[in-house]
Amino acid sequence: MDYFIIMRFKIGCVLSYEVYISSTFIFNISAEKNEYQNILKEKLTVDPNLQIKEFIAKNNLTRSHMLFVEQGKFDIAYEAEVEISSVVHNVDDAAEIHTTKLPHNVIEYLYPSRYCESDKLIRITQKEFANIPSGFSRVTAICNWIYENVEYLFGTTGNMTSAYDTVAERAGVCRDFAHLGIALCRALGIPARFCSSYAYGLNPPDFHAYFEAYLGNSWYIFDPTRLAPQTSFVKIGTGHDAADLSFATIIGNAEMKNIEITMDSISTDENNNIIEPKFTTKPITSGHL
Repeated sequence: MDYFIIMRFKIGCVLSYEVYISSTFIFNISAEKNEYQNILKEKLTVDPNLQIKEFIAKNNLTRSHMLFVEQGKFDIAYEAEVEISSVVHNVDDAAEIHTTKLPHNVIEYLYPSRYCESDKLIRITQKEFANIPSGFSRVTAICNWIYENVEYLFGTTGNMTSAYDTVAERAGVCRDFAHLGIALCRALGIPARFCSSYAYGLNPPDFHAYFEAYLGNSWYIFDPTRLAPQTSFVKIGTGHDAADLSFATIIGNAEMKNIEITMDSISTDENNNIIEPKFTTKPITSGHL
């Protein structure tokens, strides 16, 4: 039987820049508003005080913020309190859906994308995963393979690293792990999408990337890094890959000088003690369908 794990978190970030010429910034740092993620309160501020335009992606609920900044120093800060309702499912319900029965808005997550070249990974996918039982077990096997065969190592990859590169180098960070998981799923005909988030307990604190696979007519959470409890993910947004969800896109010339990210559990029990999020291997959905 399905059940909910409900957690509350306080999240925040401060990004500081030196702007060398007048520049346009697009930020993806605000929590997504969806049926499983309730924003109790939030605040977005900039210094100097500038006009901010919010827009929502056409095909999902990702909230982006755009602003124009003149030359000089610039800071943007976001803070929020968010309640997450993670749905824990019966694993038998998480079956793969035949391509002909997929919803139209899911089919786009089958295609190769800039960082997830699923068409280049068909041979390794067939060799490693074709004979594994389909559904949740097969996507879990993909995550296990990535965890066991790719070293989590800072400084080994960059903004141009793709899933194909990660297979060759066998090293990367969370976005590389997510890209590889997505590409391997798509090569098997399983729709998969990239997610960015705040995640509890990362050391050092940072934005976190994971992926969701479409199984049993729901989007299920998968994280090959195993760095944070999935019930702690405060989703920022979803996309085909990281190209859709850079936390900062700059059109102009500016340099990041500092980044600070915070996340604390504010869930309490009947004695007002803080509840820490826990890891689980059970299938979880937490996000819009």
